[in-house]
Amino acid sequence: MVELIDSHAHLDFDKFNKDRDEVIKRAQENGIINIINVGSDLKSSHRSLQLSQQYEIIYAVVGVHPHEAKTLDKKALQVLKDLSKADKVVGIGEIGLDFYYDNSPRDKQREAFRKQLNFAKKINLPVVIHSREADKDTIKILKEEGMRNHNVLLHSYTGGAEMAEEALEMGFYFSAGGIVTFNSAQDLKKTMQRIPISRILLETDSPYLAPSPHRGKRNEPMYVKEVAKYIASLKNTTFENVAKATTDNTKRFFSLEKN
Repeated sequence: MVELIDSHAHLDFDKFNKDRDEVIKRAQENGIINIINVGSDLKSSHRSLQLSQQYEIIYAVVGVHPHEAKTLDKKALQVLKDLSKADKVVGIGEIGLDFYYDNSPRDKQREAFRKQLNFAKKINLPVVIHSREADKDTIKILKEEGMRNHNVLLHSYTGGAEMAEEALEMGFYFSAGGIVTFNSAQDLKKTMQRIPISRILLETDSPYLAPSPHRGKRNEPMYVKEVAKYIASLKNTTFENVAKATTDNTKRFFSLEKN
């Protein structure tokens, strides 16, 4: 069976409370060998760690999302640092900027982003970036914090071609999710065609953004297969080639074989 990795999911969310075991079992039956469960605040980071300890195929990423940036005080940052030391924590995220919703003031978002980047760099863990309507600020901060050639993943990439070019030049990675399969995402499709397969990871962002033909349903890790098929069609290559390349990329990015 072809092996795939879902590089970004939120299986700790309430939408999976009734059938989490079944969701994970379905993923395994569909060739998903690992799932990276990503925190969005301290509580979900704790839950991500718990899931990684409960299920062999799950790894955890811990961090404070830009929506919750206003909560990242000195005490919260210390909790995050303590969490990062646990076995099977493989990255810091999702962190970044969201100027679409602005759930936290922009100055707080920038401050929390910088703090978490600085911390990730010190402990040499990869970072998972959320950036929405904030291309220029995101790249600017990544440059200023010295993240060039650090393992940086722009998750569920929807940024523009200009941001993609700058990110490629800085050695960053991109994850493709369900959005790339949407008919409305024509610019994103063109951008993904230009990004080398050596820099692409696959994700679902479960329970959000299920790919076509499942759009509108609750997303789950087994649907990462649909994203892989779509990337194969964009790249004019085989599903097997995309699966192998993205799985290798994900293992290397998160150092999964060392954990």
